Amino acid sequence: MSNIKITIIGLGYVGLPLARLFATKYAVVGFDINENRVFELKQGKDATLEVENSVLNKVIKKENTADKGLYFTTSIEDIKDSNYYIVTVPTPVDKNNRPILTPLIKASETVGSVLKNNDIVIYESTVYPGATEEDCIPVLEKTSGLEFNKDFFVGYSPERINPGDKKHTVDKILKVTSGSNLETGVKVDDLYKSVITAGTHLAPTIKVAEAAKVIENSQRDINIAFVNELAKIFNLMDINTQDVLAAAGTKWNFLPFKPGLVGGHCIGVDPYYLAQKAQEFGYHPEIILSGRRVNDSMGKYVASEVAKLMIREDVQVKGAEVLVLGITFKENCPDVRNTKAVDVVNELIDFGTDVTIYDSCANPNEVKREYNLDSQKNIPNKKFDAIVLTVSHKEFEDLDLEALKKENSVVYDVKNFFNPNEVNKSL
Repeated sequence: MSNIKITIIGLGYVGLPLARLFATKYAVVGFDINENRVFELKQGKDATLEVENSVLNKVIKKENTADKGLYFTTSIEDIKDSNYYIVTVPTPVDKNNRPILTPLIKASETVGSVLKNNDIVIYESTVYPGATEEDCIPVLEKTSGLEFNKDFFVGYSPERINPGDKKHTVDKILKVTSGSNLETGVKVDDLYKSVITAGTHLAPTIKVAEAAKVIENSQRDINIAFVNELAKIFNLMDINTQDVLAAAGTKWNFLPFKPGLVGGHCIGVDPYYLAQKAQEFGYHPEIILSGRRVNDSMGKYVASEVAKLMIREDVQVKGAEVLVLGITFKENCPDVRNTKAVDVVNELIDFGTDVTIYDSCANPNEVKREYNLDSQKNIPNKKFDAIVLTVSHKEFEDLDLEALKKENSVVYDVKNFFNPNEVNKSL
């Protein structure tokens, strides 16, 4: 494992923690096309909050040397002398939920432009089975002029980052690895094994590793869809869903999933990648897409339940001032990509309410750019007709709800986060 130099392509929620980890042992170049992101990282600051500034500063290098450490750049010239290239770019879907591979193709072109004999390219981005070999490798060959599995080699090791989770960090999550041939698979596995304390699992093929990743999130999506459907049923029966789940959870093999809004760039996206590929083979995946439909509908469902609650409590809906707590896709994380809290906000606006968004984690500029919505990082100094908690940020634990409520107002808690005595209704 000597003379290894690694380039990480993409410095987001996945790439940066991985680059930081590898930099404790190897010379690493962190490459991203976002100049502002690279400038910020060079200053030792991570806006995603995945890597603490003190930890990041311990590995940062000011020069692109062969010594261990992490050098940030936007220049392709700086990545030419690496021999391992790890691609960690986003793989989103479009408005019709069709996979967008553009970032992956562009990253492959970048790597292909500097690829040399015996280099190894490893993909971590979540894709459908076959994407690495069918979509990425041809781009590497075309751009580099080299022959796959003769001049250069490829691996796939799906990311398992859980944004905002400070317990299950990248080194503590077992890593699935694979290679384009047996020898490459072993090299890829050894590379990750050298820094991943939780260990590795070498899959027999790249397609197996790709499939393993995409079903992890599809399985979780389906399970959450099931409890979301249960929540709708029990709500009609006037039964508290959380009480039911607590009772059922006393059985040793009951899976502890909870209802809620399912967004983000993994669980809310990955099932569509598998569904798309299945349909290319002539199979319509009913359970996977049914789960997606249920989860995609939850934002509108929550908003409608809030409106019904307001009507029952004699709070006028039209013109009501509503405070939505949380706009990110999950708790204790600044990521607003594909957040379903936006669906709640937009539906409430359609009902004629005046919505104020408060989220101490989200960047208001990103919320504005992504959704054309205004959000604020400070607690509003006013009172509201309704308060809706959509994201259970730790900072919300100390909120004085009474100080935010008008004399006749309601509180709806999507996450069952607040004291039940302070809440009118929960999901």
